[in-house]
Amino acid sequence: PVQMLADIEITSGPTEIRHLERERTITLVIGPSPEISLEEAIAIVQSQVIDKLETGGLPAGVRLRMSGSAAQLNVTFDAMVANLVVAIVIVYLLMAVLFESFLYPFIIMLSVPLATAGGMLGLFVLNLYLSVSGNLQPLDMLTMLGFIILVGIVVNNAILLVDQTLKHIREEGMTADDAILEATRNRLRPIFMSTLTSVFGMMPLVLVPGAGSELYRGLGSVVVGGLSLSAMLTLLIIPALLSILVPKHAPAPREGALALGGAAE
Repeated sequence: PVQMLADIEITSGPTEIRHLERERTITLVIGPSPEISLEEAIAIVQSQVIDKLETGGLPAGVRLRMSGSAAQLNVTFDAMVANLVVAIVIVYLLMAVLFESFLYPFIIMLSVPLATAGGMLGLFVLNLYLSVSGNLQPLDMLTMLGFIILVGIVVNNAILLVDQTLKHIREEGMTADDAILEATRNRLRPIFMSTLTSVFGMMPLVLVPGAGSELYRGLGSVVVGGLSLSAMLTLLIIPALLSILVPKHAPAPREGALALGGAAE
């Protein structure tokens, strides 16, 4: 019998020994409470557990890393950043084809940093409002999606100004300064109309409470803040840049505009 060869002791032990890439691994499954988002749970585990253990010193050959939903979230975040860059490049190249110039799309794309600053300001104001209850809005995936949405929206106001300025120069033979002033005057109402409709359309995502509202209020605050700040600063910065750059690269008026001007004279 076995007892003649060895001492038998009944105890508890692992039902299986798991290996990952030929290295023994132990998995701890952590489930955050419903009140905590996945990003907050990852930050807590990283700062309160992993960083402290690594600072205190780990045994030789022992490594700590997060997997599962946490690893997938990091991959998704990196993909979201890459998608943001791709969106900016596609929008720039598309406008370069339409305007047949690389200069005017560059002026238009300057509204994107303004919108980004406005989005961060909107998120900051939202967290100030939520700080009373203690449930702050993190920079999660849906909030990052709001910045990608801004790339395609905020350029519309600058496109209106640049396109109308070039139209006055090419078709009406106006000087660059007069064309910029006239374009700003003509496009002021459409810019505010499109901005206000978008802002008030996004307001319910930020202000209306209810089940699931915490998922979308970050996205809404980013879009509302980005559109609001971009609409105001675009009317100040884009005409100034046009007045500096357009006289040096102004397109020649079309023959029809010159003939019309000569007939009027």
